Amino acid sequence: MFPQGLPSLATFTDLYELTMAQAYWQEGMTGEATFSFFFRSLPPHRGYLIAAGIEQILEEIEHFHFTEDDLIALRRLHRFREDFLDFLAGIRFSGSVRAVAEGTIVFPQEPLLEVTAPILEAQLIETLVVNRLHVYTLLASKAARVRWAAGPQRLVVDFGARRCHGWEAADMAAYCGWLVGFEGTSNVHAGLRYGIPLYGTMAHSFVSAFPRELDAFRAYARTFPDSTVLLVDTYDTVEGIKHALHVASELQKQGYQLRGIRLDSGDLLSLSQVARQLADAAGFPHLQIFASGGIDEYTIEHLVHHGAPIDAYGVGTKVGVSQDAPCGDCAYKLVNYAGRATLKLSEHKQTLPGPKQVYRFYDTTGRMLYDQIGLADEPAPAGGQPLLHEVMRQGRRLRPAVSLEEARSHCRQQWASLPESHKDLHDPATYDVQVSVRLYQLTKQLTEQLQAELHLCNPEHSPSPRSGKD
Repeated sequence: MFPQGLPSLATFTDLYELTMAQAYWQEGMTGEATFSFFFRSLPPHRGYLIAAGIEQILEEIEHFHFTEDDLIALRRLHRFREDFLDFLAGIRFSGSVRAVAEGTIVFPQEPLLEVTAPILEAQLIETLVVNRLHVYTLLASKAARVRWAAGPQRLVVDFGARRCHGWEAADMAAYCGWLVGFEGTSNVHAGLRYGIPLYGTMAHSFVSAFPRELDAFRAYARTFPDSTVLLVDTYDTVEGIKHALHVASELQKQGYQLRGIRLDSGDLLSLSQVARQLADAAGFPHLQIFASGGIDEYTIEHLVHHGAPIDAYGVGTKVGVSQDAPCGDCAYKLVNYAGRATLKLSEHKQTLPGPKQVYRFYDTTGRMLYDQIGLADEPAPAGGQPLLHEVMRQGRRLRPAVSLEEARSHCRQQWASLPESHKDLHDPATYDVQVSVRLYQLTKQLTEQLQAELHLCNPEHSPSPRSGKD
């Protein structure tokens, strides 16, 4: 059992990060390293990614350290030298970080973040960096698809808390939804934590706790006469709608308005049409129709296309876990060590060497045209806007944390500049990401050099050893 409470985030690392760290330390390898975090490819049917989690990982890196209790626990593993554990006691992140802004649209091979620090430090934070940026970016990218499908005139609210993979993941989903333009969340913890507007209706259990559906509706309306949204599908949905309209009439006589009804099952298209017709006929054209229940961007696209009179969507499980793309092919790879550019040649996993910069080019209307990945130290191409900026130096952030509202505004601007063809839910256009001439030449040079060295080291191509006989 851990000595006092939970281990710190410094121990949120794969074991091999610690064993490699001891080997680096033992070999005296203190040179500066640069690691790049990027996605190798996009999930199926995706035309872009929304970079998210940048602000969170910067906060965690800045406060990275091993506690005394961490070291006691590591000592009990009997894997590490005592003097190495003493070294870990004093280690803090002392490097620099360059990153894209929270909410930036990114594409494959483009670094979202680059860490430059003594190699041991940069290695130890790998697991944390990948974990944070991976999940936040996937959730934000899924939520952006939902927001686009709904269109600007319909509300979208996060309802995913109960089926997300833990409370922290639920908060991440709420954060990412708000980042890309959702109107709120049902998650009170996330709402209070991030300042996100809170939305809620009622559960089927409330309705079934009363002898009659109408009794339940009246009780709820008495409690919240100014903000009631009634869940109408516990028994018979059409009858539930009629009961809700009956309560709406009673509220109106008291000087209040029923805000809306929620459909949570069945044929949402036909039921929403029935609800709209009944509400309008009863004199309640203002009554909102809220839909939920297994909804994602494809459901919303279908309903919008067929003219469903739905005013708001509550999206839960499928969005909160990014159901159709729960993981992405991302990596945190060494691209430079001690002044020497490095790369990986593994099949389908080859990396681009050296610290990099990404430049974005726009047309005269402000629409994104293409990106270019170049080396960080090469001259900026004319007209290109750099995406990576230094946000941390000598282990400290260079500016206060960006607020979620600022990030949301940036994400909105980014979204407006992305051509519609790349937003398609089924067959998005491929965005043009180019590699600069210098980066291409460096990659080619290092690849040929490594392949030549491997060829020389291959015993099949080496001279046979002499037998010692003439």
